[in-house]
Amino acid sequence: MRKITRKILTRLPTRYAATGVALIALLFAYGIIGSYIILGLGPIDSIYYAVITMTTVGYGDYIPDTGIEKLFATTLALGGVVLLAYVFNVILTNFQEKVGKYSKGVRKMNAIDKMDEYYILCGYGRVGKVVLEELIQRNQNVILIEKNEENSANIEENDSVVVINEDATENNLIAKLAGEKCQSVIISIGNDVTNLFIVLTVRETNPDAWIVSRCSKLENKSRLKRAGANKIVSPEIVGGKDLYYQSAKPHSLRLTVRHTSDEIYDEFEVISKHNCTLENIDYHIPGIETPLRRRIITKDLQDGKNFRDYLKSHPDAKKSLDNLYTMVNNLHSHVISGPDNTALELLIKDLEKKEEIIGKNLSDKEIAKITKKELEK
Repeated sequence: MRKITRKILTRLPTRYAATGVALIALLFAYGIIGSYIILGLGPIDSIYYAVITMTTVGYGDYIPDTGIEKLFATTLALGGVVLLAYVFNVILTNFQEKVGKYSKGVRKMNAIDKMDEYYILCGYGRVGKVVLEELIQRNQNVILIEKNEENSANIEENDSVVVINEDATENNLIAKLAGEKCQSVIISIGNDVTNLFIVLTVRETNPDAWIVSRCSKLENKSRLKRAGANKIVSPEIVGGKDLYYQSAKPHSLRLTVRHTSDEIYDEFEVISKHNCTLENIDYHIPGIETPLRRRIITKDLQDGKNFRDYLKSHPDAKKSLDNLYTMVNNLHSHVISGPDNTALELLIKDLEKKEEIIGKNLSDKEIAKITKKELEK
């Protein structure tokens, strides 16, 4: 306990305490000089009188007689009481704050020890807030490391969410936490240099840690990769793609169709013929609303030929694909973008000749109702 107390006291903020001590020194000097000049005491007696008056002990050795002597003694006594009370109050308040923070830190570490598995999230800015919401929505345990206490002040901590207001680059805390129980280290700070340092810190002590880092500048992506990040995400690039997809919505559609894996190339021939792009494929698993989504982004017919040839030469891959199509009852959706609405309309007419079209721009919820009915058959 002595070590803890000593450690806390040595870390007390010194600004207010130092100001109080300086004022006490000035008052002490005032008391000595005043005792020497006003009361006519010698140097030693002046020091003695200043001390006993400031501390309000007052043994009665020297009694002020004149008005100025009484005024001097009164100001010295009141000043001593006020300043000593101020200094002790500052020390006590800061001591209580440090003890409170120490106790709070112990409680946080105990909560972390009780977690079976958890994610570490570094940074709680605009990106970090979204990540934390996603993790909480999925009932995951999260340790948030955010050095700015004001940023994380509104986060409700509980057994599953622990906030540590420290700089992840200044100590080895994150390296200790990124051990066996850590599912992933997510670094969402907007500064690539800081992210790089954290990646290096974690990777140096935890070779098997799964690290996902934010990258603001494209040229830093390779540096973060070499430092040890498993996945690198650029919100700026993702945001730019989303802006494109939203701008292309008037000339894109989600087409829900039914056909076998053997008809994939025939379908792609039609898409390529009308200069359209296959953006992604959604496989609708019966009973589950959220589809299994695969991003494709291709319009080149040669890609379709290469895929067809690959399936012919790899029977295991063909069998796996057939199993997937069987699982979804051959029902899936394509997001297709085109140069204009006319091209999309012509594409639909040609596809109707080759496969069954279930619907256009159906929501996941609407498609889930269709798959549910098929399960009930």
